[in-house]
Amino acid sequence: MRKRLLQIFAFLISSLGWLFILCTLAMDYWRITQLGGQGGSFIIRVAWYWSNLWKDCFTDSTAVTNCRDFPVLWTVTPYVQAVRGLLMCGLCFGFFAVLFCFLGMECTYIGGAEITKDKLVLGGAACHVVGCISDLGAYCLYINRIAKTTFARAIDPGVLRYDLGPPIFLGLVGCFLIFVASVLYAVTVCRLIFPERTETYVYGTRTYMDPRSKGRTLYTGYYGPSKLYGTYYGSGQYSSSKISKISQTTPEKMSERDAFV
Repeated sequence: MRKRLLQIFAFLISSLGWLFILCTLAMDYWRITQLGGQGGSFIIRVAWYWSNLWKDCFTDSTAVTNCRDFPVLWTVTPYVQAVRGLLMCGLCFGFFAVLFCFLGMECTYIGGAEITKDKLVLGGAACHVVGCISDLGAYCLYINRIAKTTFARAIDPGVLRYDLGPPIFLGLVGCFLIFVASVLYAVTVCRLIFPERTETYVYGTRTYMDPRSKGRTLYTGYYGPSKLYGTYYGSGQYSSSKISKISQTTPEKMSERDAFV
């Protein structure tokens, strides 16, 4: 029951995390800056410059927005292309991760035997981790690009200092949820990651012998002497005197008829 609840909870938070990341692709205000809005005149003019992965926009104080879509793929800024590619790769891994985990959950009646379902869950958790790392790398790359300009001591004229927008934080939260879900999935199938070690002892053959039992026989090494039929002295070597006494035969007296023959 606990395994089933953990898998259901992990499935819900992982799906929510991938939904957050998917929403960030279409959201505006990845980076934003504000110009004006500080006193000096009875008419205060304010302008906002903001961008996402697909366009650059300008919004004035009258709420009129003018946008310029990014040109074709091979003319876009390289770091924007990298962010797009990493996010797409992460979403592809996330699709297969959600599919594998759904098939391998204990509460579903598809996916095969129990050991097969556990393997599917483990594979889905691995896909979750790979996709999470890919998306996290995309957000970190974008943050690093903005931070370079924001915290630079001197910048070229006409270059704006941008701030981070809401999609970045939403994507980071989504990555955190996916990572937590993958850990919960791995906990439910920990017996596949850390299998129990079983030792098999085969008696009477030479396939295995414990180092401490070197030189012992089957009877003297592993079994105690039985008191039901008397005392057993082991399988030691018989002395020559005992062997000679045992091997001696009782002499028979020859009859006269045999002697005559």
